[in-house]
Amino acid sequence: MYENNFPHKRYQITLDFLKKHIAKNESILDLGVLNPFSEILINEGFNVINTQGQDLDLDTSIVKKNNFDVVTAFQIFEHMVAPFNVLSDIKTNKLIASVPLSLWFSKAYRNNKDKWDRHYHEFEDWQFDWLLEKSGWKIKDHVKFVNPVKKNDFFIELLLRPKVFKIAISFVLFFIKMVNPEIILNAATIKIKVKIINITFRSTLRALKKDLFKSVHEYTK
Repeated sequence: MYENNFPHKRYQITLDFLKKHIAKNESILDLGVLNPFSEILINEGFNVINTQGQDLDLDTSIVKKNNFDVVTAFQIFEHMVAPFNVLSDIKTNKLIASVPLSLWFSKAYRNNKDKWDRHYHEFEDWQFDWLLEKSGWKIKDHVKFVNPVKKNDFFIELLLRPKVFKIAISFVLFFIKMVNPEIILNAATIKIKVKIINITFRSTLRALKKDLFKSVHEYTK
């Protein structure tokens, strides 16, 4: 699935987050077919059942059954056209979900060879929160991280910020002017093509419970 880009850090953070909120005796319905992370959960002793590849935009019957203690959805909702429907239909009181966050300079992800491997949504964190709250969930805990971590990731992360990127480009253009004053720089005529290798991958995790029993469902520290 991941070939030479296995998401070790994302999996470890997700596993730690899940262990923080889910007991191993709780039954888990993991949205999506069996995958490397669900296999990790099974090997860790969690009781996990995956969906069988049904289109959750059109068929939400599996989550309407109250046979599970927890529903998990790791990197699922960005692939769906209408995740609001399945989120609203979930009958369990506990949900742990993750999505990749949007990158301001990047278009929506699309794999032309696989119709399931494409993003309809590129969430900002506030949009994901809004979707969850609108569909009846109350956020209890979350973590945001950048993946993968390499020695130069700190500087890459800085450049991913729009203001920092604009400042960096301004310095580059100023340097070009100093080196060759005869060059006329015009934003309408200059095309800057940037190839970014090992781009950082922003993700966010949310642990939620429907606010059915008020403080009864609050997590204890």
